[in-house]
Amino acid sequence: MTVARAVWNQIQSNDYRLMKRVHRWRAPRWIRLFMIYATRLGDGWLWYAIGLILVFFGGPSRFPAIGSAGLAALLGIMFFRFLKQVSKRPRPCELEPHCWSMILPPDQFSFPSGHSITAFAVAIVLGLFYPEFLLCLLFAAASIAVSRIILGMHFLSDVIAGSAIGTLLGLTCFHFFAAIR
Repeated sequence: MTVARAVWNQIQSNDYRLMKRVHRWRAPRWIRLFMIYATRLGDGWLWYAIGLILVFFGGPSRFPAIGSAGLAALLGIMFFRFLKQVSKRPRPCELEPHCWSMILPPDQFSFPSGHSITAFAVAIVLGLFYPEFLLCLLFAAASIAVSRIILGMHFLSDVIAGSAIGTLLGLTCFHFFAAIR
């Protein structure tokens, strides 16, 4: 067995162990509601609303910020669609039923988390353009990412990979747009 295969088997074993614990956990009502709302906001609604607010109140950086965030999100969507077709990793909710979540997956495959990619890509970009909001944006992105695990849509490794990819895309797009302003 190769080292890469052994590492992947360990990651998958840890993912399945966490999945089983999460799927059997009857979370308090406030956590269930928070996770559902975080996921729904991560469907794009939060980012559209922030973009609209920036158009009117974003100051001189609004158009580079919106352009950079939009490019990061678009690249993230293209990237996760490609990776999902390559990996074809089944979702946790397909492998074991969830005890309380009735959220339907947006697509068939799990790796990587598109919600996490988009959330971190946009949060990083906007947080770098507007540093006073960085912590709030990172909290929103992290809440969206965690909700995907709690709701049975993704494994922990899907969310970690998605968050890392989104962060790299956000940093890259920010530096590209910051250089041309």
